Amino acid sequence: MKHELDIETAANILKLLGDKTRLTMIKILADHECCVCEFVALFQMTQPAVSQHLRKLKDSGLVKESRKGQWVFYSLNPSHTYYDFVRNVISHLPNQLSKLKELEAQGKRISCD
Repeated sequence: MKHELDIETAANILKLLGDKTRLTMIKILADHECCVCEFVALFQMTQPAVSQHLRKLKDSGLVKESRKGQWVFYSLNPSHTYYDFVRNVISHLPNQLSKLKELEAQGKRISCD
């Protein structure tokens, strides 16, 4: 379902996506669910720093989490009111699959097990 955004809502979403790390996370999460440990390896950041970015995305409702055993996996939330807007924005970005393949080659893809 398509929703029209008011300027303030659009500005808030774009501000959230204005951070390079969060924008990359959203692009990856649009097609692949990931856990914190994967983002730690991918961005070479500390776990608390990655968790802060994910918390902001989750608090906005753009990202959802699911539990698999003791691990938490994140993905783009297709039921978010402005999901179509976000998908449209990220559709203009390059595919990030190579980053995930690189993690896989290093044996760090889903390294929480």
